[in-house]
Amino acid sequence: MGWCRNPVTRPSILLSHHRLYITILLLLDQKRRETEITSLTVYDGAHGIGGNKIYLEEKGKGIFLDFGKNFGKYGLFYEEFLKNRDTRGIHDLMYLDLLPRLNIYRPDLIPSDLSISSFPSLPVSAVLLSHAHMDHCGNIGMLRKDIPLVASAESIVIMKGMQDSGVTSLETDTAYFSPRQPSDEVGLYLSSVAGMSYQGRDFCSTEEPSPALTAFLSRKPGQDGKRAKKLEPGRCCCLQEAGLSLPFEVSAHPVDHSIPGATAYILRGETTVAYTGDFRLHGKNESSSREFIRQAKEASVLITEGTRAGPSEEERTSERSVCQACRESVESSTGLVIADFSPRNFERLESFQEIAKKSGRRLVAMAKDVYMLHCLQSICGSCSTDDIGIYSEITDRSRRKWEQEVVASHYADRYVDHAAIRDRPQDYILCFSFFDMKHLLDIKPEGGTYIYSACEAFNEEMEIDFRRLWQWLRRFGISSRGFFLDGKGELHFERPYHASGHASGEDITHAIEQIDPDVIVPVHTESFDWFAESFDNVLAVDEGKRYQI
Repeated sequence: MGWCRNPVTRPSILLSHHRLYITILLLLDQKRRETEITSLTVYDGAHGIGGNKIYLEEKGKGIFLDFGKNFGKYGLFYEEFLKNRDTRGIHDLMYLDLLPRLNIYRPDLIPSDLSISSFPSLPVSAVLLSHAHMDHCGNIGMLRKDIPLVASAESIVIMKGMQDSGVTSLETDTAYFSPRQPSDEVGLYLSSVAGMSYQGRDFCSTEEPSPALTAFLSRKPGQDGKRAKKLEPGRCCCLQEAGLSLPFEVSAHPVDHSIPGATAYILRGETTVAYTGDFRLHGKNESSSREFIRQAKEASVLITEGTRAGPSEEERTSERSVCQACRESVESSTGLVIADFSPRNFERLESFQEIAKKSGRRLVAMAKDVYMLHCLQSICGSCSTDDIGIYSEITDRSRRKWEQEVVASHYADRYVDHAAIRDRPQDYILCFSFFDMKHLLDIKPEGGTYIYSACEAFNEEMEIDFRRLWQWLRRFGISSRGFFLDGKGELHFERPYHASGHASGEDITHAIEQIDPDVIVPVHTESFDWFAESFDNVLAVDEGKRYQI
């Protein structure tokens, strides 16, 4: 009867009480956080490869170690032609539990039918990025702008370079973003604010940022036109001079991985924590990883990747042996050579640069790859564009702004078209991926060699792509190295055409034994059982659960 006699007042009172209850809970949680010593919460990345979101907190302040995209979880719902709707901000990702339910995201990405105010508002002082692979940085674009990003200069350059030359999406907004606002009366759909500048993120470089890096972050290619959208840069400074209110003393340590700029961290507070990021001990820069291991011996907690944890047949495959195998394949080929490897594996690119030089061929890459090389070379002094040609695509569009402003202006004489390659295929090594196979329809090669120098297929979608690739190679009579389909149609991969960017089980064991931590926290792995069977002090974490360490 009371509900009928006073239909307005009673529910409003209940709502008010509910809000008070939530407020009290949040205050109690905050008080608990301020009085506890060191805590660890793995929001993602504990039970699969990639998607690391590791939160460390001490005395009311916290940091994230990486904030990446979990491709495994995304693949449960999305694929190439079914993607999350950027016009709905973070709504879709939050609803599908592809983002942690936290109150730390950009307000302009929250549509009217999504409320995150009741979710924990973590006191995030910064994100410490290990490297610029998407499974480690792919969700950074959704975080509030006031959360600074700590990373190596090379990682910063790669993130912005990929964003400059790539397709715009929430997942690529790692260096800058276009603020959004409701585009309908209800506020369900979001679109970029007309006339408003791109907003650059705040970066803290692990080394002193050069004037070239600061200038690079201050503009977007093609922004000089009268109607062009400008880039309002964020702050760029050295970590040691940033004045951040961090809960730990942070030291950054270069490690060897399949991408430049990979960084491990040691965090010193009431508890000293070491985080490997992704690392290996069999690349050209393995000495960096070994030096980190030496420095991390003081850590009582080790958070380590375990991508290849356990016994493996390819443990001893080094970058040097890969280079040798690829060189032999190139030298035995009398026609066109196509090299396929990860677009951010610049170490592999350098190997093929060396192979091309020794075999008397010219290495030809896509414009976006040369753009990235140019940025790394001019800003960080790493990588090299020496002697690299640029494939001139047949297109009905004018050159993209980043290509016109940087690539074409600096390397106009390096463009190589399909006709030149068709006339003398034996003179070239083409850096093509599966998605570049369409250009073979212009080149029309008659035979040749395709070298696959990247990771093996690890899901059904990748296997389907390899079967499609096989059809392309058969169509042009191109023989393959690194993978093949047998007479029964079964897919096989050959060694040693690829060296993993991750430490083997043997090398992980070596690192753990040398560091000798009190607690081991495996992440970025599907082999937790191997850790538990190999070591006595392994912490099994449930994602989203808070642990005192």
